[in-house]
Amino acid sequence: MLEARAINRYINSSPRKMRLVIDLIRGKDVPEAQNILHYLPKHPAKVAEKVLLSAVKNLQNKDEAGRVELDTLFVKEAYVNGGPSMKRMLPAPMGRAYRIVKRSNHLTIVVAQKLVKNAKKAKQVSNPKEKQSTKKSKQE
Repeated sequence: MLEARAINRYINSSPRKMRLVIDLIRGKDVPEAQNILHYLPKHPAKVAEKVLLSAVKNLQNKDEAGRVELDTLFVKEAYVNGGPSMKRMLPAPMGRAYRIVKRSNHLTIVVAQKLVKNAKKAKQVSNPKEKQSTKKSKQE
């Protein structure tokens, strides 16, 4: 089974917000995941869509023939890890300062190809059973 991954690091959004988007596409087919991310109004969806397309292109480059159909691909893994946080100060009343933490995250998406069963093999397996049942009926 072919699989490929794409990683985007140091994305300027919190991991919590990115996980809300990524949870929607985990385990889905690639065309369906692309549609979800393209029409989702959240900002992290645009970044996730780019990473998903990159993973698909990585899989196509990995394949020797280069002819991988999108219908046979699905999102095998998708996870978000926290990145470094930037600490900033914001002026507050009475000469104080409030601390602001600007979080970042790392996004990883793994795309894999589904195993497609051949119809010919299924027919070959089912035919011997039919032949056995016809032999039994002739004997009776």
